[in-house]
Amino acid sequence: MTDTTARRESLATVWSAAWDRGEVDAFDTLLSPRYRRHGAHGPAQDRETFKAAIVTTRAAFPDLTTTIDDIVLDGDRAAIRWHSTGAHTGTFMGIPTTGRQVEVSGATFARFENDCIVEEFVTWDPRALLSALGIIRLGQD
Repeated sequence: MTDTTARRESLATVWSAAWDRGEVDAFDTLLSPRYRRHGAHGPAQDRETFKAAIVTTRAAFPDLTTTIDDIVLDGDRAAIRWHSTGAHTGTFMGIPTTGRQVEVSGATFARFENDCIVEEFVTWDPRALLSALGIIRLGQD
């Protein structure tokens, strides 16, 4: 039987180290070498590609903080609701620095094998980021 308190603490500790401080190698204790991260945009990422994406994101948003709002654990599954904030002070995905403060939110659904995550499905709205950066304007209802 898995200790849900330990799993919850491990998720929070590793996410904070990687996303908030850029210590991406912390993920080596949580993500399996066979790890795959699936999102709606682009091909699945392996562990090293995911870590590189965090480094790139933090270069554009060096004060980035990611807050875990909820963690729901059920057996070998975890649902994580999160939000991130940061100031855009470096080029990101070809977008020159805007200096704008942004906030995005999303959810990550993870599957564990033993104590390591082997697969994640991530959902978030990149339009919210592009809107916060002033690249697009979202319609008002």
